[in-house]
Amino acid sequence: MKVIASNDTKGGQVLKVSVAQYPASNGLDTDNLSQSNYDVLIPVDRLLAEMTNIKRKGGRIVSILPIEEALSAKRTMPNISSKFEPMIAQWRPNASENDIQAVIWAAYKQVFGNIHILESDRQVIPESLLRKGSISVKEFIRALAKSDLYKDRFFQCTNNDRFIELNFKHLLGRTPYNQAEIVEHLDRYQTEGYNADIDSYIDSDEYDRFFGNDIVPYLRSFQYRVGQLGGDYTRMLRLYGGDAGSDTNLNQRGQTRIASPKELLRAGRALV
Repeated sequence: MKVIASNDTKGGQVLKVSVAQYPASNGLDTDNLSQSNYDVLIPVDRLLAEMTNIKRKGGRIVSILPIEEALSAKRTMPNISSKFEPMIAQWRPNASENDIQAVIWAAYKQVFGNIHILESDRQVIPESLLRKGSISVKEFIRALAKSDLYKDRFFQCTNNDRFIELNFKHLLGRTPYNQAEIVEHLDRYQTEGYNADIDSYIDSDEYDRFFGNDIVPYLRSFQYRVGQLGGDYTRMLRLYGGDAGSDTNLNQRGQTRIASPKELLRAGRALV
């Protein structure tokens, strides 16, 4: 990691800047970029000058964190090796009983955040409709997210910000990109209600693009995509929590939001 020295002999705050470096070119092929990423430590008094220098050399700033926050995040990163290649569960014509069971249990695991599902908690009617082919996997996901069990585990016992954060994870397989997305869903819930807000995730173009009607949502922020910000990856690491964890783990104050508004404002998309 490169370190930029400060001219300020009294010292000051140091920031960790993550950079995506693209090769210099007059016409970049955005579908086939040769990219390398690196981090640099920059004193706050040198930040503007060094950012200008990075951009002049073809770099793109993907995140800026105080060094204390960056080190704290690094210490708490779970082992996520099992998530780099997600197991994709997809409904197929003439599926066997084992295939159907795999889709159903993948849906429970994803939507309910890896909690243990008791036999009494199973959503019998949606399961039956899915088995008969009367509803798609997409509609099964919708039914689970609107169930009393989902409301009890994630809506009733958490604050609104945390609930929205978990909805993004469970239904779109990612974290919120920025504070504007949190505000958008807060407004929709307050004006249109719970069901309309759940529908907004599942009926989105993003859901259709990645999962369609037949694929169970999965955590997808661990796989780099062109245009993805580095902060998306680190926030998902914290939100994921590990294979043995579940999204119903509570502390004495109830569930707290993983990504702070200040951090999401630094993400740089649709700032509020």
